[in-house]
Amino acid sequence: MSAVDRAFHGLRHMIATGRLGVGQRMPPENELCEELGVSRGSLREAVRMLTALRVVEPRHGSGTYVSQLRPEDIIGSLSLTVDLLPLSGLLEMYELRRVLEAHVAAQAAARITPETLEPLLGHLDAMEAIEASEDPSAITELDRRFHSAIAQIGGNRTLESLLDVFRARSRAYQVFTLPESAEIKRASDAEHRAIATAIANRDPVAAANAAATHVAHTEQLLHAFLPPPDPGGTAPA
Repeated sequence: MSAVDRAFHGLRHMIATGRLGVGQRMPPENELCEELGVSRGSLREAVRMLTALRVVEPRHGSGTYVSQLRPEDIIGSLSLTVDLLPLSGLLEMYELRRVLEAHVAAQAAARITPETLEPLLGHLDAMEAIEASEDPSAITELDRRFHSAIAQIGGNRTLESLLDVFRARSRAYQVFTLPESAEIKRASDAEHRAIATAIANRDPVAAANAAATHVAHTEQLLHAFLPPPDPGGTAPA
């Protein structure tokens, strides 16, 4: 194990065991270096790693503190690794996304109010008003807002954050730039409308089914971006 790894896991253990609690300032560098048996450079690199994971927060002129360790923030840091997945790896995660999107749609249907329904339908109306050939990036952004609104209504910030990580990686593949974009857009609009209608009708079962169907359709579309099979029989990366 390298010195950086030793420092990283040592600090992580202190936080996991509660020795360093939420909002607590970390001990001075010299104390930590002595306890962990590492140099200042290795310790600082470990702190940078924990900062990227949103576990600690350096404050200029004050020191480094353990963050609030909110689940949604920690889950959000998964984007650091999920964004590196090749498409084949992303597609493997779509089974999980189908389950989670269905769940949050069902939760939204159970918790919907007139006040939260209005912006959801607003995103949908705006999305339907754009032709696929007009502005694919605008459609993608409205799609993000629509699905994020559903997750927010569902009320679980951790699930909302996790789904946003999945969707962000998916957005790297612009399905509305495919040759059959007009047909894709019509089908997508219909699927979004089905999800919104089920939520508006406070029907969790219909909402879950509509959401799962939509994610499964998106998964099928993403296969168009996979590289062609290797004639030599080697599976694509």
